Amino acid sequence: MGLRIGSLVWGVRDVRRAIRFWCAALHYRPLRPPSEDWAILVPAEGEGPQMAITLVSSDPESHQRHHLDLYASDHASEVERLLALGARRVEWRYPEGADYVVLADPDGNTFCVVQK
Repeated sequence: MGLRIGSLVWGVRDVRRAIRFWCAALHYRPLRPPSEDWAILVPAEGEGPQMAITLVSSDPESHQRHHLDLYASDHASEVERLLALGARRVEWRYPEGADYVVLADPDGNTFCVVQK
């Protein structure tokens, strides 16, 4: 599998409103029942990129609210490959058992590499 875009992660202040908007705008549907702070949207028909909606408290003018989740079959190798290409590790408070690493591209945009 290597590395692929798994989700476009969209930070919002109102998850339910974002679900309504993005489902109507993109003809998507929730993959499973959403929680108060998280939802995964997928195309209602056919294939297409997955969109994750996550609750954030930041405002868009001062904080990056959107990022990519890259899915990796060999997490450690892909992280090392990306670091060799110019990515850098980001200081992050990881939850116990985290299956992802936060990196930044050469321009400072953060993204996650997720073990899948």
